[in-house]
Amino acid sequence: MPLFEIETDAHIIITWATNEQSATELVQEAYPHDEVVRLTKRPRDTWVISKGALGLTGKSDPCVVARECLAKSAGDKVHAIRLYMQETGTDLERARRVIESNMVMGW
Repeated sequence: MPLFEIETDAHIIITWATNEQSATELVQEAYPHDEVVRLTKRPRDTWVISKGALGLTGKSDPCVVARECLAKSAGDKVHAIRLYMQETGTDLERARRVIESNMVMGW
């Protein structure tokens, strides 16, 4: 079964479907208010996200540090961002991205 990348106005979905119509129907069932912006059949049956493209390079695991900062801040995003900046020496934008992405994952 082919792998499809479906971008809506609110999500990017990676899923297997038999064809483009099935992929579109899957999105409509799961996210009925989303409008499909782009639908691409992937050339292979795997999906790879480059850590370098996300800025997640280096020896320390940013997720572990972010989760610790979120725990210390009791889920307060702004406080967690400040803690992350202090612990890692990173800039505000990178700290925000790391903390927010970990909040979405349900730290």
